[in-house]
Amino acid sequence: MSDPSRTLFDRACRVIPGGVNSPVRAFRAVGGAPIFVSRAAGAHLYAADGRPYLDYVGSWGPMILGHALPAVVAAVTEAASRGTSYGAPTELEVRFAEKLCELYPSLEMVRAVSSGTEATMSALRVARGFTGRDFIVKFEGCYHGHADYLLVKAGSGAATFGVPDSAGVPAASAASTLTLPFNDAAGLRALFAARGKDIAAVIVEPVVGNMGVVPPAPGFLETLVGLCADHGAVSLFDEVMTGCRVARGGMQERAGLRPDMTCLGKIVGGGMPLAAYGGRRAIMEKVAPLGPVYQAGTLSGNPVAVSAGLATLERLDGALYAHLEALTGRLEEGLARAVADRGVSACVQRVGSMITLFFTRGPVRSWADAKLCDTAAFGKWHGGMIERGVYWPPAQFEAAFVSAAHTEADIDATIAAAREALGATL
Repeated sequence: MSDPSRTLFDRACRVIPGGVNSPVRAFRAVGGAPIFVSRAAGAHLYAADGRPYLDYVGSWGPMILGHALPAVVAAVTEAASRGTSYGAPTELEVRFAEKLCELYPSLEMVRAVSSGTEATMSALRVARGFTGRDFIVKFEGCYHGHADYLLVKAGSGAATFGVPDSAGVPAASAASTLTLPFNDAAGLRALFAARGKDIAAVIVEPVVGNMGVVPPAPGFLETLVGLCADHGAVSLFDEVMTGCRVARGGMQERAGLRPDMTCLGKIVGGGMPLAAYGGRRAIMEKVAPLGPVYQAGTLSGNPVAVSAGLATLERLDGALYAHLEALTGRLEEGLARAVADRGVSACVQRVGSMITLFFTRGPVRSWADAKLCDTAAFGKWHGGMIERGVYWPPAQFEAAFVSAAHTEADIDATIAAAREALGATL
């Protein structure tokens, strides 16, 4: 019998680079052909052959309420019936901006864009325009989209000028990006002592999700925000992934911090192409048409996308986060028991409803730690999960997500599948 996903993948490879429209979907990190999805509902994806999978990718984070929630679908349908795009202001955009400012006290003004990459790229341009400085600081293992100057990696675990991490990125584009290991508060202090007057902004995933779930060390985020304030630089939290995921107000709510700027995406768009950046009024007033920093977008604030975002945001409450915390805690405990019982060299790390099973003894505090993972073992385990009907992120260095649509029975079935798959990796 032919496999519809394999057939579709073969067709896709002839007309799409690698057969996919985003690299991690290709399953190259775990082997085999990707599963092509025909539909989704609740906590499940359905493959082209109709087989259901318990989904822990959640479109890489946005589907906190589960797939195809009727209220969100209704909001999208109703908005689309009035027209899919206007290229003119709408009340929906105002409501969306007001809602973000309500959820994030650090936001006094926001600008809608269409992707997380646009949000981080635009926010850093604004930070440079506001400070009149050129250099930015990022942390190794943190991903902030594919703008040229953000595709850089650190050298030798020390602060260094950026080295392009992708073909097609001019060295000059990366030269104004300084990198440090994540959680390296001492290194950040030393960098500010040496180059503070040159630094426009420090951008960080306050909980890293793009090397697997790596929480901030105690005091790290506080040090970052404080150093930026002391040196006139902009503290920028990239909460595209953590925003409305680890709390309604993101990691900054959990940490009790107010960064100068914030980038949001994924959940705030309700699964549609929508993101936003914002911050202190004095900074955001530099954005055109008020100020000299230019940024524009034909589809920014798209009425269909904003309708999906509002329908999602309006359903985020304390009971939802308590439910997610309990479910993901249950998954964490079950995976940790399975690892211990099987004697596998692995560790589980979690913040809120973000979770990763690292195939290294751990704990993982930085990219240097994450690189010690046995990616071959992860690939074998991932294949075992797929065989057992569980769709886990197809890369060791990506976070998994639990949604409100998952049940305790789903979690227990996932733990059982993980235990069996771990046994197959030995």
